[in-house]
Amino acid sequence: MSTHVPGEDTGASIEPIAGGDLVGPWEEHDVRTPDGDGGIEAAGSLEVLRRGLTASPELRSGLLLTASMALAVAAGKLLVPLTIQMVLDKGVLAGDVDIGVVMVLTGLAAGLVLVGILLERITYLRLTITAENVLYGLRVRTFAHLHRLSLAEHTASRKGVLTARVTSDIEALNKFAQWGAVAWIISAVQIVAVLVIMLVFSWQLALVMLMVHVPLLPVLRSVQRGQLRAYDRLRTRVSDMLGRVSESVLGMGVIRAYGQREVNRADLHEAVDQQYRQQLRAMRYFALVLPLTDVVGMAAIATVIASGVWWGGAWGVSAGELVAFIFLANLFVAPITQLGEVLDQTQTALAGWWKILDVLDTEPDVVEPEVGLDLPEGSLGVRAEALEFRYREGGLVLHGLDIDIPPGSSVAVVGETGSGKTTFVKLAARLADPTAGRMLIAGIDLRDVGADERRAAVRMVPQDGFLFDTTVGENIRFGRPGATPVDAVDAVAALGLDEWVASLPAGIDTPVGERGESLSVGERQLVALARAHLADPGLLILDEATSAVDPETEQALEQALARLSEGRTTISVAHRLSTAERADLVLVFDDGYVVERGRHADLASAGGVYSGLHESWLGSTRNR
Repeated sequence: MSTHVPGEDTGASIEPIAGGDLVGPWEEHDVRTPDGDGGIEAAGSLEVLRRGLTASPELRSGLLLTASMALAVAAGKLLVPLTIQMVLDKGVLAGDVDIGVVMVLTGLAAGLVLVGILLERITYLRLTITAENVLYGLRVRTFAHLHRLSLAEHTASRKGVLTARVTSDIEALNKFAQWGAVAWIISAVQIVAVLVIMLVFSWQLALVMLMVHVPLLPVLRSVQRGQLRAYDRLRTRVSDMLGRVSESVLGMGVIRAYGQREVNRADLHEAVDQQYRQQLRAMRYFALVLPLTDVVGMAAIATVIASGVWWGGAWGVSAGELVAFIFLANLFVAPITQLGEVLDQTQTALAGWWKILDVLDTEPDVVEPEVGLDLPEGSLGVRAEALEFRYREGGLVLHGLDIDIPPGSSVAVVGETGSGKTTFVKLAARLADPTAGRMLIAGIDLRDVGADERRAAVRMVPQDGFLFDTTVGENIRFGRPGATPVDAVDAVAALGLDEWVASLPAGIDTPVGERGESLSVGERQLVALARAHLADPGLLILDEATSAVDPETEQALEQALARLSEGRTTISVAHRLSTAERADLVLVFDDGYVVERGRHADLASAGGVYSGLHESWLGSTRNR
């Protein structure tokens, strides 16, 4: 069955960039959450952060020790101003210069600086290792989860978008995992600790510092919300761009054949342009925060110096204390000034996490049983009971099917495009679960069969004969875990493909290229059939392995199919009715119903749906 699901629409009109202005309907591209609650902004930064940390346990591993080391570095920085104050008040400004005191205190300060440098280096190494572990773990879990999602979910999603989830969205967490997460802890503790010490030195000067910074808080809150929203949209633009690139690469042959390179290039440039514009929009917030915090910080220090010089004597602030206070003011301002970079890293990470959580929150439709049942060996019978199925969008695709296929029989499933025949066989392979009813194999509901047992007993050879970028032999060995090179050679011999394999440049060790493109369509199907034979399934499902085969390999393919079908139940989606002519049973699908069933000879003369399909097929074969 051919089911078309529209991709995400990113074709909104964008005016050319003029003078650096961003022009475009950005508000139309809000990202929706699975339950339609309005996206990441509605969920809240803290909620996304909490859920993100839950999804990334590696980030919490050793975090206490790393944070403690980082705090020790911050504490060492705080001791330096205190040492300076003591040197000035007790060693320099106390009257006679006490060289001994100055040397001791200076040596202590130097030692603290060296220890701080060492701890800072170790801390950064630990953070880098943690970041790589976070990226590795999250990517593996997301990739595994994507493979657990059903046929319906993958049909409704663009492949480029799913690729972005395990690549660019996870990479967006890199800087945050390396430093951002701990930087928030260090900055918060440093600000509080410095503020306490400043209050001890002079509560009046501390109050001056706070009064200058207080107006910055609502501005930063507003910027944070806008920045988070902008980065969320940026992640969407990145997904769109990767989707366009993927389509352009995979569809290169069609694009060239139909002379659509300029049209495709324009579409791709539009996707890249939208990502570029949204990147600039997100960076505007960063460009605002960085100078803003710098200006406020410098204004605060200047105000402290002026206040200390003017009123310091009245407030009981000594010269040493004023100098130390200025150093403390720098330590207070530094994390706030760095807040622009840390905030940027955090918003990027939250936006990436949100996209990944969206995938991880998607419950797999196909849930494997905790303790699966075993299937008997040999050929397997298939029975569908009141079977119904629908995709995420649209109505029912299959309507209350009742089908009984005896063990060892050969069944052809025929029907026009969109009639439901491919969906039916995919349910038999449990690529999805029925919306209603049951699919039974050997009398056992497929939902109760263990995953490994099902994959060993039921094998589906798709129409495209997908191959991995390795050798012919390695592709055959994918059919059974632990298979040896000898097993692959035996599978080739069992299907009578020795002569064909020997004709390849390097025999069974011939590389097939990406997606098997070094081989013809028919040759790819031969490898796929050998792979299925190696698995030795009791139920073999063929999505018409001969539908697009070149004449040179058709004879070898027909012979291999005949040998492969011996001793097992075979269900074939038949686009060529020559397959139906050889079948024990023909099931005729029409609009999601089985409207006819029986042998080819009987159905061809009955004057029904199959008879019409057969006449059309005969007409097309005569015109070749």
